[in-house]
Amino acid sequence: MPIPILSVPQMREWERATWATGQTEAEVIRRVGKRLARRARRLTHPDDFILILAGKGHNGDDARAAKEFLDERKVKVLEVLLPESDLPTLQLKLAEKPALIIDGLFGVGLNRPLSKAWQQIIATVNAAQLPILAVDVPSGLNAETGNHFGTAITATVTLTVGAPKAGLLAKAAAPFVGRLEVATEVGLIPCPLTAELNWIQAEDFAAFPPPRPAAGHKGSFGHVAIVAGSHGFHGAAVLATRGAQRAQPGLTTLFTPESIYLPVAAQLQSAMVKVWQKEISLPANTTAALIGPGMADPEICEPGKNFARRLWNEAAFPVVADASALDWLEPQPAVPGTRVITPHPGEAARLLQTTTEAVQVDRVRAVRELSQRFGGAWVVLKGSQTLIGRGEGPIFVNSSGNPQLAQGGSGDLLGGFIAGLLAQPALAADVARTLTYAVWQHGAAADQLQARRTNWIIEDLANELGNAR
Repeated sequence: MPIPILSVPQMREWERATWATGQTEAEVIRRVGKRLARRARRLTHPDDFILILAGKGHNGDDARAAKEFLDERKVKVLEVLLPESDLPTLQLKLAEKPALIIDGLFGVGLNRPLSKAWQQIIATVNAAQLPILAVDVPSGLNAETGNHFGTAITATVTLTVGAPKAGLLAKAAAPFVGRLEVATEVGLIPCPLTAELNWIQAEDFAAFPPPRPAAGHKGSFGHVAIVAGSHGFHGAAVLATRGAQRAQPGLTTLFTPESIYLPVAAQLQSAMVKVWQKEISLPANTTAALIGPGMADPEICEPGKNFARRLWNEAAFPVVADASALDWLEPQPAVPGTRVITPHPGEAARLLQTTTEAVQVDRVRAVRELSQRFGGAWVVLKGSQTLIGRGEGPIFVNSSGNPQLAQGGSGDLLGGFIAGLLAQPALAADVARTLTYAVWQHGAAADQLQARRTNWIIEDLANELGNAR
C-alpha cells in the first residue's frame, strides 16, 4: 500500500504508538542505521571514504548507527556539537574528499533559526560539492513547511524514516532534498494514520499487473486506438504508439495524418497505422483511446478539436487526453466514464488560466481544480514527483524518475503507456492502481537506464518501459 505523507506531529504520534507496544528507540535507531548503510553502499564503492556528520539528537544517533554496517568502507564519524570549535576539523576532513557525506546534524525537531556558526558549518559542507546522504531531513530544513532555518544541507539523496514528511515535498524544499526515498521496515508498527497524499513505492506493484490467463488471446487484452502526430511532429505519434505497445494490449491502431503516414508507418511493425481524416470512426472493438500527442499543426487543430470533444463526451471506454488535446476540451460538470488528462505544469497553468509558478507552488490544489473543471477526470500532473488524483479522494505522489526524463517525447511515451494499460479490461477495473503503476514504471525504467548509462535518450526508454521491477 502507498505510504501516507505525514506532518511532523503525525510522525510523533506514530512513534508514540510504537513505543507503547514495547518497541525501543534503540532498536529502531539500529535498524535505521542499517538502512542508511545499505543506501550508502549503493552510492559508494569498497574502500571508499565515508564521512558521517553526527549531531547531538536522534538524527546523529541514526547516522552513528550506520557505521556498524559499513565494514567495507573507510568510515569516520565526526561529532559536530560545538560549531565554532568543530569547523576546523570539518574542513580538514572535507579536504580528504570523502566519496560520501552522511548528514546527521539536525532532524525534524529543529524549530528555531540556525546560529551564524551553524550556518557556516552547513555552508562549508555544501561548498565541498560532494555527494550527501541526508538522514530523515536535510539538516536545517523545516520538515513541516519545507522552508529552511537560515540555510540547509543540499542533499543528493534524502532517506527519510517511516514516511515522507509533508515539508519535504514543498517547492521550497526541492533544492535541498535531492532524491527523496523512504526507509520502511525500521521497527515502527504499521502506520495507524491516513493522509490526503500518499507515496508510491515499488513494493506497491509486486504482483501488478496480474498474470495473464493461459487461455488468453488478443481479444482478451483490448484494443487501444491512438490519434496523434502532424507535420513536423511525427515522432510523437511513433513514441505514443510504442508506449502503448509496451503495455501489451491485444491490438494497437494509430491514426495519423496522411502527410506523415509514410515516415510513421515505416517505424512501426506490429501496430496498425491508418490515415486520420476529418471524419473517422475508431474500430468497433476499441477499449481505450489516446488523443493529442504531436497534433500541433494548425491545419488539423479544428478537426482535431471536434473529434477530441466528441470522443471525450461520448466514448464508453477510457479516454486519455494529452498535449494539444488538452486545450480542446471544454469544462463540464461530469464525464461519462474513465477520463484522464496528463498535463505538464505549463499546460496545467493554461487550463487553469494561471501561471506555472502558481501551479508548482500548490500542485495538489492544481490537481483538484483540474479534475473539477473537467468533470471529475483523473489528472496526471507531470513533473518531479508526478501527482495522480481527482477532485476528491487520495492523491498519489510518484517516487521514481530522474531529471533526465526532461526530454522531448517522454510525455508522449507515458500517454501511450497509460492508454495501452487502460485498454486491458482487467486493468481498467482499477484505474487508480493502473495509473499509479504507469507513472511509477515510466520513472523506474528511467532510473534503470540512468544506473547503466548517463547518455540515454527517449528511444532507449521506449525499449525499457514496462521492464522495471
